[in-house]
Amino acid sequence: MGGVVITYLGIDIGGTKVAFRAEGDGGWSHEAAFRWPPPGDADADLAALGRAVAAVCDRARRPFDAVGVALPAALDAAGRVTAWPNRPQWEGLALRAALGELFPGAGVHCADDGDLAAVAEADRAGCRNVVYLGVGTGVGGGIVVDGRSVPGPRHGSCELGHVVADPAGPRCDCGRTGCLQAIASGPATLRRASELRGAPVDFDELRAGLAADEPWAVSAVRTAAAALATAAVGLGELVRPERVVVGGGFAMGLPGFVAEVARHTRSLGRPGFPAPPVEEAALGGLSSLHGALLLAKREGSTC
Repeated sequence: MGGVVITYLGIDIGGTKVAFRAEGDGGWSHEAAFRWPPPGDADADLAALGRAVAAVCDRARRPFDAVGVALPAALDAAGRVTAWPNRPQWEGLALRAALGELFPGAGVHCADDGDLAAVAEADRAGCRNVVYLGVGTGVGGGIVVDGRSVPGPRHGSCELGHVVADPAGPRCDCGRTGCLQAIASGPATLRRASELRGAPVDFDELRAGLAADEPWAVSAVRTAAAALATAAVGLGELVRPERVVVGGGFAMGLPGFVAEVARHTRSLGRPGFPAPPVEEAALGGLSSLHGALLLAKREGSTC
């Protein structure tokens, strides 16, 4: 590793884990991840994050020049967390300042994880008009129009998980009913499978049930796929994407899930206006992470 200069670091802060990807001269790269401790307080979370950052920096053997961070949390203009339902203990946390302390001397740039995932998938596909839907602990997403993320960083993130897919649907963590996230996220799908089965269902059991064509598993997944298709078609009417990309850990971990979303989406086309094609994320469950790295590179190059 002698002589390698590490320049950029991408961090994807998720609801259940945090992932890192570092890249440097000579094609060197390093990836790492850790799972959050059980929900407690923000100080414990930051301590765990600090230990993981120290390990990544140790592998780099020098400070990073620019850091991009993908976040599911909403930040105000001062960089404080205003909302993150999965970790409410972070509300009020001066996150941007805390990240700056972890990377002294580096430019630290934060953006919504769904927006960054959309940018990364558009970049990988060479497309200028893309809708991205990421299905994991929640449902995130982003829209790229003419090569640019919309609505853009100055106007807030693109909260596709809170598009209403069914006004009579289940209650969302945000307090509204029928949000896409309340119907199609991983936890929502597992809850529905558990209700249909009459017993608790974890992810591995859902995979096995789906492979065995169990009615409770098929129905639970079909409902999630139909809700995502409804959102995809509505967005297609607004922005006319070249493709809709579906990713996220939950979606990518269920064989046939994206194909099911595509099938439902095709059925919702109208004469003269076919529904947009639906494809699996080229970056798998790492779209947000690669988007964070792109953010570091693009912002770092302007510093």
